[in-house]
Amino acid sequence: MPGRIHRKQGETSYKETAFGIIPRSQLIPLEIEGIKRAWDFVLRKHGHGNIAITPALLRQTHQIGFAWIFPEFGGKFRTINVEVSNHKPPAYYLVAQLMLDFSRDLKERMRHIGTIENREYTDRVIEHLTWAHHRFLWIHPFQDYNGRMARLLMNIILLNLGLPPIELKVETPSGRKRYVRALQAADNGNYKLLQTLVRNALQEAAMEL
Repeated sequence: MPGRIHRKQGETSYKETAFGIIPRSQLIPLEIEGIKRAWDFVLRKHGHGNIAITPALLRQTHQIGFAWIFPEFGGKFRTINVEVSNHKPPAYYLVAQLMLDFSRDLKERMRHIGTIENREYTDRVIEHLTWAHHRFLWIHPFQDYNGRMARLLMNIILLNLGLPPIELKVETPSGRKRYVRALQAADNGNYKLLQTLVRNALQEAAMEL
């Protein structure tokens, strides 16, 4: 099955892909290219106006980014139950409805953010981004690459708001640890750590303009 992890003693993990069974070192540049393809697709969509964030849009973005690597599950909502660290996402047969509800909630919440002149604007943007990011990961709609899709989702929202994209800095061991800890706290209803990560990323993006 494509995407299956293979391990050999003393070696890194291997995955079965459209290019054969390859080690993690060969998969990383493919993943980077996949994210670039997905973001380029988003930018093309934005050329026609604000992007309607729907289940179909998210599936298409995932398909463009990853189906060329993992054709079995790229662009498709998961058809298996999974467990991620200490989190057990909803059963796979609930995903389609949950994602539809999620997209409707996103649309409604956007209506209440306000305008950039509003002094509460930044706080509302951060709350919206944090909620959307965590809720997407809580549903865990795809078999793989949910984290990358959740971070890309935040940047689609920012694009619609006319704000620069952000980077949560999750690739380093320390950054990953902070990120996981923030998500675990959000699972328990405490969004403060995740909001801090998003706020810091927004401030860094603003400084680079």
